Amino acid sequence: MTRKWLTGGALLVAFAAAALTLVSVGSAGSSADPLEAAWIYVGPHNDGGWSQAHDNGRLYVQKKLGSKVKTTYKESVPEGPAVTQVIEGLIRDGNKIIFATSFGYQGAMAAAAKKYPDIKFEMATGTQVLPNMAEYFGAGEDSIYLSGMAAGAATKKNLIGYVVPFPIPEVIRHANAFALGAQAINPKAKVRLVWTKSWFDLKKERQAAESLVAAGADVLGQNVDSPAAGQYAQEKGIPWVGYDSDASKFAKDVWLTAAVYDWGPYYLKKTKGVIDGTWKTGFYYGSIKDGFTDITPFGKLVSQKTRKAIMAKRALFIKTTKPGMAGIYFTGPLYDQNGKIAVPKGKRLTVKDLYAQNWLVKGIIGSPKG
Repeated sequence: MTRKWLTGGALLVAFAAAALTLVSVGSAGSSADPLEAAWIYVGPHNDGGWSQAHDNGRLYVQKKLGSKVKTTYKESVPEGPAVTQVIEGLIRDGNKIIFATSFGYQGAMAAAAKKYPDIKFEMATGTQVLPNMAEYFGAGEDSIYLSGMAAGAATKKNLIGYVVPFPIPEVIRHANAFALGAQAINPKAKVRLVWTKSWFDLKKERQAAESLVAAGADVLGQNVDSPAAGQYAQEKGIPWVGYDSDASKFAKDVWLTAAVYDWGPYYLKKTKGVIDGTWKTGFYYGSIKDGFTDITPFGKLVSQKTRKAIMAKRALFIKTTKPGMAGIYFTGPLYDQNGKIAVPKGKRLTVKDLYAQNWLVKGIIGSPKG
């Protein structure tokens, strides 16, 4: 079934009855038994953001491998006990590799990996590596920094609203990168946070956007999954920075850019690895340099001067990418919200540091505890 995206309140109603759905896609007529591979999404597969980006990766695998693979996904799976049941069901159905795409799935995935040593498990955004469970993510913060530059250039009131889900290191480092990017092009820029406590909640995301604008923000950005904040921005004529996917079609007049991920090549490599027996566990952290993350085409509100500055910074990021190290902008001196030194002069944070980050940079309004 296909769904046409709606606007405003109608969009909220469209997802009000969202339920767990299992969909299988295979290539008929194959004489050989295809490898069965499954994905688990925290939101709808066509959410216009995070889950849709992962589903595009699944479709890429299906297209490239054809009859060698049969792909399956579960969508709108809550982070909690429900995911354990989903994993067990997927294993019973014959899936030999399972990709879980939300941080809150990690506990259940690790438990299943220990219980089923012959199944391959892949955990996005997590931290625990096991003999049959790999972790994968990437420097989305680099692309988010670049999108923050677009936001910093667009604000006239020097206040940018940023809609955020949960106060975990992943989101905190992304908020910090967004603010540092905005300040790189506009030193007076401040970023105000509103926490939704959900990865995907159309109503909460719109309400967060409304409250940020009421507080004086004249540009909006986000680290949540739907285009609800962007649709509100479109209604109000407020510049918007998206996240996860190119969602420009939802806010054509106010679109700036967005950080995006290309999951397809990683998914293809790991799925092929199961087929040919070369799959290996490990920790993958992609970058702009290797094509894992980047920004979308700019909207019409982004000036040529700003575009040039962003692309120059992008080139610098590619040049200075180092394995295991954070982006060069996470080099001290960096100060926290209270003006205290958080990163000493000359010290460059590591990816390990980013995975434990629990403080917000100077210029962010809001609590790192949510």
